[in-house]
Amino acid sequence: MKCEAEQSQGLQMEEQQDIASTDGGYVGDIVIEKFLIESKKSTPHVQLACSMQHSAFPLHGNELCVWNTEDPSQQLLALRGHHQPISAVTFGNTATPLLICSASPDRVIMWSLDECREKILEGLIPRGTVLGTLLGTVLYLRFSPDDRIIAMCAGNKILMLDTESRSTLVELEGHQGPVTAAEFCTWRAHVVISVSEDRSFKVWDHRNGSLIYNSPVLAASPLLSLLVIEGSKQLVTGCAEGQLWVFSLVDKHHYRCVTHADLRKKRERFSTRRLESNPGSLPEESRLPSARELAKGDDVEVTLPVLGLAHCDLSLGLASECGLLSPENTSCLWIGSSAGLLMFNLANFELEAVLHYRDFRNLSIQIAGSCAMMSKTSDGKAFCVLTAMFGNGIAGLKVDPTALLRCQQHPTLGTPLSVLPSSRVLPTSPLHFGVVESSAQPARHRQPAARSVVRDQPLVFHSKVRSSGYTSAPHATMFSPKTNIKNDCKRSSECKNSYKWKESPVQNSPPTRLSRRLAVAEGRAAVRCIQFSGDGRRLACGSANHLALVFDADLTGTPTVFPGHDGAVNTVCWSHDGRWLLSVSQDGTLRVWSARRMELALCLGKDLLPKPVQSAQFYYIDTFILLSSGPEVQLFTYHIDTCKDEIRRYKPKSRGRAVVRLPMTGAVEVTSLSAVNDFYSYLVLTAGRNRTLEAFDLNVGRSAAVITEAHSRPVHQICQNKGSSFMTQPSQLYNLFATTAVADGIRLWDLRTLRCERRFEGHLNRCYPCGIAFSPCGRYVACGAEDRHAYVYEMGSSTFCHRLSGHTDTVTGVAFSPSASQEMGGEWPFMTNREGKGLAVEFFMASAHQCQRKTIKTKAQLEKNT
Repeated sequence: MKCEAEQSQGLQMEEQQDIASTDGGYVGDIVIEKFLIESKKSTPHVQLACSMQHSAFPLHGNELCVWNTEDPSQQLLALRGHHQPISAVTFGNTATPLLICSASPDRVIMWSLDECREKILEGLIPRGTVLGTLLGTVLYLRFSPDDRIIAMCAGNKILMLDTESRSTLVELEGHQGPVTAAEFCTWRAHVVISVSEDRSFKVWDHRNGSLIYNSPVLAASPLLSLLVIEGSKQLVTGCAEGQLWVFSLVDKHHYRCVTHADLRKKRERFSTRRLESNPGSLPEESRLPSARELAKGDDVEVTLPVLGLAHCDLSLGLASECGLLSPENTSCLWIGSSAGLLMFNLANFELEAVLHYRDFRNLSIQIAGSCAMMSKTSDGKAFCVLTAMFGNGIAGLKVDPTALLRCQQHPTLGTPLSVLPSSRVLPTSPLHFGVVESSAQPARHRQPAARSVVRDQPLVFHSKVRSSGYTSAPHATMFSPKTNIKNDCKRSSECKNSYKWKESPVQNSPPTRLSRRLAVAEGRAAVRCIQFSGDGRRLACGSANHLALVFDADLTGTPTVFPGHDGAVNTVCWSHDGRWLLSVSQDGTLRVWSARRMELALCLGKDLLPKPVQSAQFYYIDTFILLSSGPEVQLFTYHIDTCKDEIRRYKPKSRGRAVVRLPMTGAVEVTSLSAVNDFYSYLVLTAGRNRTLEAFDLNVGRSAAVITEAHSRPVHQICQNKGSSFMTQPSQLYNLFATTAVADGIRLWDLRTLRCERRFEGHLNRCYPCGIAFSPCGRYVACGAEDRHAYVYEMGSSTFCHRLSGHTDTVTGVAFSPSASQEMGGEWPFMTNREGKGLAVEFFMASAHQCQRKTIKTKAQLEKNT
């Protein structure tokens, strides 16, 4: 075998791959076969190795072949020293000297590549260091971060070999099947993790040979591959049936499962979505298989065994496409399978690209038995070594991930959507009614027209005339409902003067400590929703006992009660100026309350809305009321008149009128909607019963974009990153919004790309719809869970950073205070509510000092304390 022959073959293969495509480039730019070597013996299932500049694989059974991927002109290095077939190969982690270890049933040998090349130049035969003999069939090798220890997987054991003393330090036993892979934890060098054919993984402390953690059985097929990601502190493992798991290695997370993915279903979804969005964009020989072809399984490999895992560098590709998230927050990994290479995004747990070997007819290997990948940093390319499943071929592929993404990316929109308006309100826009005149101002008292010039004089010339009593309230109180009204919601001048308006620093820590706990009602009446007012001084909540309550933000004093609904209150919303409180109930009505007078100001019932109202809010800085009724999104203009007419006191003067009705695509029921009210914005986001998301542009009065199959189940809440009056965010962050569905976690979307940028999973939510909320700084997302905890996720990580305890039942809603960080010395209050016996609203503070806790369990104690 001559190196020159292999190089010319690689160049010939590169020329044959120039297939024209519609994107102006070449499909040959995606993957190039650099070399193809025919071995005398078949090696379908062996551990291959790739480093930054080299790749290694067994040749002719007992020879170790090393190929320089950066400079193919260098001589192909063949190392001999084994007498039996080599089954595992691995590179060291240090660049100088670069070590390589190979294992066969007869011996384990460690080589230094620099010394071996010097020996060859001197005309001598290179020799390696024998670390062990007759250790059995070795399936996997891995160097420690400092190259002082080698973890060797032989049978059901893991042997820790010392490279200096050439002795076995410890044997780790505990697996019930052959150990298929082992990896060191780079930030904890004494920890090693292993997977086995017994379908579980174990965490060891190899210094004392103890077992730290033993996972349950994960799948019905053996676990084949393992990868430890240092940046996100996660563990990724895959099995022979194409199942992938991601576990968290963060302290106090107890190795929880972050996500579980079925690669076959992910590939089907990726192929179907790509063909539907951009059909006919690629020639037939490079087109991905359709969903029907995948279902048949005749011409396409259905199973996707996870043969190898490697980090994927997308700093030049995916980062430029996302435009918002930094490269470290969009980390991906290569998944090597028998059918091809898959690019898996660890942020949103979706496939970014798929490379099938069969799509490139000039590739010599169509079905792989083993593979190893390595992302290159010099030119942004990746190198992959393959062995044939059926045959003796060994090939090296050079893959351009940027070209692969460009070839398979979804078509971009003509004009990207944005929450911030870029044009003026059109004269034909429904929003033009709000520009011409504002309907949110209450009517003033009008003086009746004078009938005569002479003013009326009293008949009795006294200073006071006793009334007959017809227009005044009776002296005996027949019925007086308990409304717990206090001081007419008027604050003292001292309190007003002490309030300082200033911006809060963005670098605030999330809430971690429980400060106060307040019981709302007795029995099993759930608290359904909560929301802070814009100034952060008041907290409104809706409960299942038909009441809307308003508390002071510090949960002290007596709450204000707003009775009147005939069903559970599902939605509460404050107006931008804090004067009005909107509530939506299961009785199908929408009510607007005066927060100052504690009375009903407007009621929209079945006469205007034949179908029940699901959700509603103030919109366009309190100019309109935006609501969903059945399959329609309706925009109402309203007029509130709070003046008293003693004669016609039962005739309402407030009114509302529908300006526009926008049906969802497919006429499906609207489950949730969201829009910005703190500033002028034209976009309204909606979610349908058919698991779709739809964005409406009210400036033109039509649908702007539709996202199909946003979740596996209907979305029950859309939450936008609206920021706060006390915080300043970059304008790009306002285009982020989150959606949540039962048993499908939280997904973070970007309006500009209309794609899921990140997924937050790990909190328990299988049956009950739990709420979500953005922090005012835009750095955190909080959610409720059914395990009686609230979870706080950081935007740059799919793993939660805090798990808040204190509730005794399902946490149904969460809310951040927009102003408490500047009122309370940089602390973040955080509200949660739960359903069940002994209802409570809890108050969390992010501070290091000792927090106070206050619990009120019953109404009697509530009244007693006030």
